[in-house]
Amino acid sequence: MMYWNGQMGVWGWITMIVTFVLFWGAIITVVVLLVRSLGRGQQSGPAWSEPGWGAPPSRGPGWGAGGPQGGNPHGGPEQLLAERFARGEIDEAEYRARIDVLRQHRGGA
Repeated sequence: MMYWNGQMGVWGWITMIVTFVLFWGAIITVVVLLVRSLGRGQQSGPAWSEPGWGAPPSRGPGWGAGGPQGGNPHGGPEQLLAERFARGEIDEAEYRARIDVLRQHRGGA
């Protein structure tokens, strides 16, 4: 209780301010991490899985300079087109046209 009489020196003020900032920084960090960890279980997926967004590249094991090796884990382009057609994102004419282009490209490669 040496500084209780109101004569706290410069170092006392500096110590008090640093302690205050560290304390509230730790409290805010804990709250943010808690909210993030609780929120992860409730997400249906990342924002890019919404219609209109392209899927990100898979960066799992086997990723090389030329791209992922061992095939697409989400199915091929025909599967992707079939899913878009089933969701109603594309109509039948567009679906058939794109499937034909994919099959011609695969046959020529």
